[in-house]
Amino acid sequence: MDKLKQLESFVSVAARGSLTAAARAEGVAPAIMGRRLDALEERLGVKLLVRTTRRIALTHEGSAFLEDCQRLLTDLSDAEASVSAGGVKASGHLRITAPAGFGRRHVAPLVPQFRSQHRDVTISLNLSDRVVDLAGEGFDCAVRVGDLPDSSLVSVRLADNRRLCVASVDYVARHGSPGHPSELAKFDCLTLSSDASQTRGWAFQVPQGEGHEVIHFKPGGPLDCSDGQVLHDWCLAGLGIAWRSTWEVEDGVAAGRLLPLLEEFAAPPNGIYAVFPQRKHLPLRVRLWIDFLKHNYGRAEFWKT
Repeated sequence: MDKLKQLESFVSVAARGSLTAAARAEGVAPAIMGRRLDALEERLGVKLLVRTTRRIALTHEGSAFLEDCQRLLTDLSDAEASVSAGGVKASGHLRITAPAGFGRRHVAPLVPQFRSQHRDVTISLNLSDRVVDLAGEGFDCAVRVGDLPDSSLVSVRLADNRRLCVASVDYVARHGSPGHPSELAKFDCLTLSSDASQTRGWAFQVPQGEGHEVIHFKPGGPLDCSDGQVLHDWCLAGLGIAWRSTWEVEDGVAAGRLLPLLEEFAAPPNGIYAVFPQRKHLPLRVRLWIDFLKHNYGRAEFWKT
């Protein structure tokens, strides 16, 4: 028990950056926290913290040990929760990130629902179209749409993501429509700017021999934007052809405001994924969040809301 208290005190002090703040959180005197840290460093034979009157900083050994301690304490908490009278019970802070457009529509509404089931979990949601460095920026999990780059991250496929070309009725009436992906060069194409996604271009499936081949086409056009919602608005306004996910444009297609183009060349779906730094020692709150997403995205009626 003394060893566990030492580890808990070390993690608390490192997280808060102050003996006084850590002692206040636990309701003990700062001197007690100091004695626990002294005992821990003496037992390990290594300096974990550099303490001055103004601040506390981790040594190199302290930084490495902190990660192991956090994992150990999380595993212990999860193990206790799994056999408690209340059943599986997650706790702690969950930091998640998702693309802006998809996140507003299909992640943000799920966050309060998840928290209503896990009241001891607090949640931060970051919406950004840039590729967030999960480990470097301290995120537990990302929702990502489309092809995933090779990386050390672990991914779980949550659902299919289909894309199609669309244009407004007015645009097609004025300019006609392409009969083949190669003809897109003759039209105004609304594209995501290079610092966003779709770096490989728009994907199409074309006949090749006895089968089909997926090709990528990088269209040009007078307008591009880093925000997919803006492209969607421009497309509705009749400014050109856009290549968007069905979850973004299906309402416009159903209402007759947008026309699907090149449907016979639509590429096979890519995926919607949950991405996280590692599978081993995954906190219970992260595992439950991923399961929650998979359950909801697996329901056909979810995508109709």
